[in-house]
Amino acid sequence: MSDIYTGIDLGTNSIKVVVCEKLNDNYHVLASSNVPSNGIKNGYITDTKLAINSVSKAIKQVNEMLGIKIAKVIACVPPTDCKMNIAIGSTSVIDYNDISSIDISNVINDALKGYDFTEEELVTAMPISFTVDDEKNVRDPKGMKGSILQTRVVIGTMPKESLYRILEVLRQSGVETVDITFNSFGDYYTVKTRQYDEEVGAIINLGEESTNVSIFNKGIQIKNSLIPFGSRNVDKDLTYVFKSKMSESRKLKEDFAVALSSMADSNDTWTIELDKQTTKEVNQVGVSKVVEARVKELLKLAKNEIKNLTNREIRYIIVTGGLSELAGFSYLVEQEFGFVAKVCNINVMGIRHNMYSSCYGAIKYFNDKLDLRGKHYNMVTNEDEAKLSSVTSSITTNENVISKVFGHFFSD
Repeated sequence: MSDIYTGIDLGTNSIKVVVCEKLNDNYHVLASSNVPSNGIKNGYITDTKLAINSVSKAIKQVNEMLGIKIAKVIACVPPTDCKMNIAIGSTSVIDYNDISSIDISNVINDALKGYDFTEEELVTAMPISFTVDDEKNVRDPKGMKGSILQTRVVIGTMPKESLYRILEVLRQSGVETVDITFNSFGDYYTVKTRQYDEEVGAIINLGEESTNVSIFNKGIQIKNSLIPFGSRNVDKDLTYVFKSKMSESRKLKEDFAVALSSMADSNDTWTIELDKQTTKEVNQVGVSKVVEARVKELLKLAKNEIKNLTNREIRYIIVTGGLSELAGFSYLVEQEFGFVAKVCNINVMGIRHNMYSSCYGAIKYFNDKLDLRGKHYNMVTNEDEAKLSSVTSSITTNENVISKVFGHFFSD
């Protein structure tokens, strides 16, 4: 049996949508879209009408690719003002001989009961580990024998107003939000391995207006910080140095520059338009030096932020975000962090770009939650799934081509 999920990421620069089919533990991208976003800044809705228009365009694109209407999504929200706290829950097991998904839902519910959600809204509740009677550090207790089930849960919350505005934009865009997760969780699940699940590491996402730094311990996010500088600062630097328009500067960055200026070609030039009558030629070395200087600064700031967030030994660092796609970027990451760090590499047909890391990983995170709770969920109807079967092969081989939310996981 296959399951079809849709993830959406409301970014400052663009709206990303990914539709995946999970089949035999493998994820296949059926459709993806990436459209410019308006009315959104640093994850906050600044203009509802503009944001709705942007989201609607992104959803429409995948609908046209698939020939069905996507009506349910997993939403990525920024961890800008998120709070992480640990809660403890305990419950009596229904059947001593077989701990079930109902017992797991009950013990997580118990952990949430003692938390005050007056000002904050629940975004995620991630079990750190379970204890079955005297056996500690159990990852998945389903099927075990025991009388008392306990758990330690990381509860992630964010201010109600900003979250509700995001959910309202999605609702008015014609889609229902069935789950919510932080972008940082999505980034982690994109690169998640068994080894990372046993270590302490950091995820750095170089966004449009800001850089997000998250610390994970054994697959659980424990700290987060936002640096108010991002990819747009590179555009501003290029605009200042070459007197180009911001739109021209973005093209220079994305289509011409390399992150490491020593790799640039001094004979390679690009013509920029200063105004309607005036143009100017710039060479790749000059442009790349400007880009390199700012990228190095961003990486240094992220490195310092990791030190501020934790004293623990960092065993891995993953850098993602659209800026990480620059040619030569991995060399700068290695220079700053050493071999402990690497650039995210999404080797999935249809979304081979790091701007999709939050969106794609959110789908995998959602499925992981379902597995733990022993639940099954499909975001399309059987009729629509049948329609998809006729187009799936062509799409997957063509790269061009809030209390209610948690009811799916905590209901009996």
